[in-house]
Amino acid sequence: MTNDPLTLEIGDRSLYVDLGAEKILAAEKQGHKIAVEVKSILSISPVHDLEEALGQYIVYEDILELSEPERNIYLAVREEVYLDIFSEPLGQLLLRKKD
Repeated sequence: MTNDPLTLEIGDRSLYVDLGAEKILAAEKQGHKIAVEVKSILSISPVHDLEEALGQYIVYEDILELSEPERNIYLAVREEVYLDIFSEPLGQLLLRKKD
Protein backbone atom coordinates (compact mmCIF):
# COMPACT_ATOMS: atom_id res chain seq x y z
CA MET A 1 0.00 0.00 0.00
CA THR A 2 1.33 3.42 -0.91
CA ASN A 3 -1.49 5.73 0.21
CA ASP A 4 -4.07 4.96 2.84
CA PRO A 5 -6.29 6.75 2.14
CA LEU A 6 -5.59 7.99 -1.36
CA THR A 7 -6.27 11.72 -1.59
CA LEU A 8 -7.86 12.93 -4.81
CA GLU A 9 -7.77 16.62 -5.63
CA ILE A 10 -9.63 18.59 -8.26
CA GLY A 11 -9.86 22.36 -8.33
CA ASP A 12 -10.22 23.57 -4.78
CA ARG A 13 -11.68 20.27 -3.63
CA SER A 14 -9.91 17.37 -1.97
CA LEU A 15 -11.60 14.02 -1.53
CA TYR A 16 -10.36 12.12 1.48
CA VAL A 17 -11.98 8.78 1.19
CA ASP A 18 -11.76 7.19 4.61
CA LEU A 19 -15.09 5.73 5.52
CA GLY A 20 -14.00 3.11 8.02
CA ALA A 21 -14.57 -0.18 6.21
CA GLU A 22 -15.22 1.64 2.98
CA LYS A 23 -12.19 3.51 1.74
CA ILE A 24 -9.86 3.97 -1.17
CA LEU A 25 -6.64 2.06 -0.86
CA ALA A 26 -3.72 2.67 -3.19
CA ALA A 27 -1.20 0.08 -4.17
CA GLU A 28 1.05 -1.06 -6.92
CA LYS A 29 0.33 -4.37 -8.58
CA GLN A 30 3.09 -5.74 -10.81
CA GLY A 31 4.41 -2.22 -11.37
CA HIS A 32 0.94 -0.84 -12.13
CA LYS A 33 -0.62 1.73 -9.84
CA ILE A 34 -4.13 0.91 -8.75
CA ALA A 35 -6.82 2.38 -6.54
CA VAL A 36 -9.45 0.14 -4.98
CA GLU A 37 -12.81 1.41 -3.78
CA VAL A 38 -14.11 -1.12 -1.26
CA LYS A 39 -17.89 -1.06 -0.86
CA SER A 40 -20.41 -2.87 1.28
CA ILE A 41 -23.78 -3.54 -0.29
CA LEU A 42 -25.80 -4.02 2.89
CA SER A 43 -29.00 -2.01 2.76
CA ILE A 44 -32.45 -3.32 1.99
CA SER A 45 -31.98 -1.96 -1.55
CA PRO A 46 -28.83 -3.40 -3.13
CA VAL A 47 -29.60 -1.47 -6.32
CA HIS A 48 -29.50 1.82 -4.39
CA ASP A 49 -26.18 0.83 -2.78
CA LEU A 50 -24.85 -0.13 -6.20
CA GLU A 51 -25.95 3.22 -7.66
CA GLU A 52 -24.11 5.07 -4.88
CA ALA A 53 -21.00 2.91 -5.24
CA LEU A 54 -20.90 3.38 -9.01
CA GLY A 55 -21.43 7.11 -8.70
CA GLN A 56 -18.49 7.34 -6.32
CA TYR A 57 -16.42 5.07 -8.57
CA ILE A 58 -17.12 7.26 -11.63
CA VAL A 59 -16.15 10.45 -9.76
CA TYR A 60 -12.86 8.87 -8.66
CA GLU A 61 -12.23 7.40 -12.10
CA ASP A 62 -12.71 10.79 -13.79
CA ILE A 63 -10.42 12.58 -11.32
CA LEU A 64 -7.74 9.91 -11.68
CA GLU A 65 -7.97 10.15 -15.47
CA LEU A 66 -6.85 13.78 -15.13
CA SER A 67 -4.43 13.56 -12.20
CA GLU A 68 -2.95 10.06 -12.46
CA PRO A 69 -3.85 8.51 -15.82
CA GLU A 70 -1.48 5.61 -15.17
CA ARG A 71 -3.54 4.51 -12.14
CA ASN A 72 -6.44 2.10 -12.68
CA ILE A 73 -9.37 2.05 -10.29
CA TYR A 74 -11.30 -1.03 -9.21
CA LEU A 75 -14.52 -1.48 -7.29
CA ALA A 76 -14.31 -4.28 -4.72
CA VAL A 77 -17.35 -5.97 -3.24
CA ARG A 78 -17.83 -9.13 -1.22
CA GLU A 79 -17.98 -12.32 -3.25
CA GLU A 80 -21.64 -12.97 -2.44
CA VAL A 81 -22.57 -9.48 -3.70
CA TYR A 82 -20.67 -10.14 -6.90
CA LEU A 83 -22.37 -13.51 -7.34
CA ASP A 84 -25.78 -11.97 -6.56
CA ILE A 85 -26.33 -8.59 -8.18
CA PHE A 86 -23.57 -8.86 -10.76
CA SER A 87 -25.03 -12.13 -12.05
CA GLU A 88 -28.32 -10.35 -12.82
CA PRO A 89 -28.90 -8.56 -16.16
CA LEU A 90 -28.24 -5.16 -14.48
CA GLY A 91 -24.89 -6.29 -13.10
CA GLN A 92 -23.92 -7.94 -16.38
CA LEU A 93 -24.68 -4.71 -18.25
CA LEU A 94 -22.45 -2.72 -15.88
CA LEU A 95 -19.60 -5.21 -16.14
CA ARG A 96 -19.84 -5.29 -19.94
CA LYS A 97 -19.67 -1.48 -20.10
CA LYS A 98 -16.41 -1.48 -18.11
CA ASP A 99 -14.57 -4.06 -20.26
